Amino acid sequence: MELDGRRLSQSPPPLPYTEESLSVVAGHIHEVQDALGRPILIENPSSYLRFRHSTIEEPEFLAELTRRTECGLLCDVNNIYVTAWNLGLDAASYMDALPAEAVGEIHLAGHAENDADGRTILIDDHGSPVAAPVWTLYERALERFGPVPTLIEWDTDIPELTVLLDEARRADNLLAAAVHRDDHAHAA
Repeated sequence: MELDGRRLSQSPPPLPYTEESLSVVAGHIHEVQDALGRPILIENPSSYLRFRHSTIEEPEFLAELTRRTECGLLCDVNNIYVTAWNLGLDAASYMDALPAEAVGEIHLAGHAENDADGRTILIDDHGSPVAAPVWTLYERALERFGPVPTLIEWDTDIPELTVLLDEARRADNLLAAAVHRDDHAHAA
């Protein structure tokens, strides 16, 4: 999908978070896992709108999917930040509602700011450095989920290699600090 000539990340179409959609999505996850013979990770989306008739909050929807299907979560920290900003949620509370034991991978990315009739909307575009509040949220994610493999997504407006390496180095340093904390916690 493109917006103003920029490629946006490919997210599934939005759906209302209801018991009915939970059952349908869980059924599809079961089908995929049965076909593969192994659990998969599902990623939290970037959300730009909320359906009026949703009866389940997004993080609780994801947590219930992991419970029903025994799939894992790919926690996209930028998506949490974008969703929280756009929908007026608290990003830390969103993250705290996810089941820590289900998180098998973390993604980080940049986002764009767009004006929508005088209101700033964030768009997950994978085309800029990871924003400072997303780095802060990533540190919280590492504290909550432990040292989980992390990937930085950057697939539009690709910068010089040094910029990409700096982003990767920053994530590596934070991840190494989390491993160090985790090792000390287990030793104590």
